[in-house]
Formats: sequence, structure tokens, C-alpha cells
Amino acid sequence: MSITTKNLNSRSQPPFDLQEFLAARTVAVNRALDRFLPAANAKPATIHRAMRYSLFAGGKRIRPALCLAAAAACGGDEADALPLACAVECIHTYSLIHDDLPAMDDDDYRRGKPTNHKVFGEGIAVLAGDALLTQAFEIAAQSRGWPRYSHQQIVLEVARAAGSLQLIAGQVADLESEGTRISAPQLQYIHERKTSALLCCSVRLGGMSANCPPAQLRALTCFGYHVGLAFQVIDDILDVTQTSETLGKTAGKDVRAQKATYPSIVGLDQSRKIARQLTQRAFRSLRVFKGKAVALEALAQFLLRRDR
Repeated sequence: MSITTKNLNSRSQPPFDLQEFLAARTVAVNRALDRFLPAANAKPATIHRAMRYSLFAGGKRIRPALCLAAAAACGGDEADALPLACAVECIHTYSLIHDDLPAMDDDDYRRGKPTNHKVFGEGIAVLAGDALLTQAFEIAAQSRGWPRYSHQQIVLEVARAAGSLQLIAGQVADLESEGTRISAPQLQYIHERKTSALLCCSVRLGGMSANCPPAQLRALTCFGYHVGLAFQVIDDILDVTQTSETLGKTAGKDVRAQKATYPSIVGLDQSRKIARQLTQRAFRSLRVFKGKAVALEALAQFLLRRDR
């Protein structure tokens, strides 16, 4: 897939190949994750097999890609950002394992494969999620820090995004809203925390690994926030417009669980309009990079247009 944006229309620059970018970063991230995690046969082997089962289940690695793309936009070395990209992916995978549990969304499939608890049982699935969250902090804690962003700030960034005021807050609000009528602002609160917080953290960590100046970090924060919201709005749309086979997970589960979604509150057409508006705001925030954020722009377009 070649992506052409306004910043890419110069004759001196070929179209940005997003598929090649994603493929190369996925390989790099997978190799790094394999190094960071205990071996599958490390005792007790069951927990390490369960951790690896979900972590290497074929995800698109969007959050690590955003982290690496943000580092590149800020003129940094992607190798410096790679451990942080892996830490974010461990947190994301832990959240999916727990999200799929019977006590939460009770889903049987994720990425086209049986969910963790269907393969290993609920107890091991809970522990696999716990272990991946802990693994994320172990990885992040090995960061050396940078002149503008200390080792402590990096760990705090991860902790705050994953904590009870952000990622977990979104999950709690999502659970408590099931079967009730909530407003659009209340739904936005859920999406800001359940999805946008970790996406925003991903790009911020990428910028921090490049020792970016404050103006760039503010721009990345704005970009991550709006792309994260757009991502979840589109997820809501896909849940009611695509099949389980296309999505690789159970379609229509939000409707059956009586969960509030953007389509259920404002309708499909308005939901698509909101997703476009959020993506446009994300694009505007990248102007400070003066054409050097091509990977971030391409990823934003890809997320807007995706069908799974």
C-alpha cells in the first residue's frame, strides 16, 4: 500500500510505502519481544506459553509502529525507541487477554484464534495478562533515559497510561455502562481512556526516546489523542458493519452486550464523520514536523480507512 499525503507530493520524494514500513517494524518488534520474554519452556512453562500465545497471535503492531514512527519524526534512532514500543505492546496484549475473559467481554476469538482463556483456562489467562503487564515495566525500567526525559519519567509515562485513571478507568466505565443509556460525552470518556491513552502514550514515548523538544511532544500528544479516539470510533463502526471472519474476533458483540457505541448513540453516518474530523485534527498537529512525519500521517490514514 503506497500512501500519498499533502506532504508527500514533492517530486523528490516517492510515495511512502506503509505496508513495507509495517512489515519491517513488525519483524523488528517481534524479534525484540522474543528476546525480552522468557523462553516458552522456561519454568513454569504454562505461563510463558500463554504469554507468548497472545503476544505472537498476529497483531498488526500498530502501537509499536506509532512509537517508532514518532521517534523517526523527531529525528531519533528507532533502535532507542524499540524497547518502549515492546513495552507498550505487552500492555496492549495484557489488556486484550483480560478484556476477553468471561467476567469482562466474554469473547471466544481474538485475531482469528481462540482467546487465551479458551486455550489455557481462565486462571492462567488472568496470570498471563498480569505477567505481560509486569513484563512491560521490566522492559521500560531498562531504559537509560534521555537529557530531557529521565528514566523515572519514562516509567511514569507507562504507569500513568496503564493505571486506574486511564486504561483501567476506561475498562471500568465500559463495564459499568453495559445495559444503560449513556451520553456521547460519557462514551468519549470511555474511549479516551480505554483506547486513546495507550495510543497517545506510544507516540509520546517515541518522541521522548528521540529527546524531542517540548513543542514536538505537545504535537505528538495531540496527534495520539485524536488518532486514538478515531481508532475506537472506527472499531465501533466495524463491530456493526463487518463479519467475524473479517475482523478476526466476534462481530456484533457490543450490540449483544448492550454496550454504548458511537453508532448506537449518533448513528453510522455521524460516526464516520466524527472519525474523519478526529483524523484531520491529528494531521494538523503534525505541521510542526514540516514534512518529516510521513509515517505518522500514513498510519493515521490507514487507521481511518481500515476494514478490520
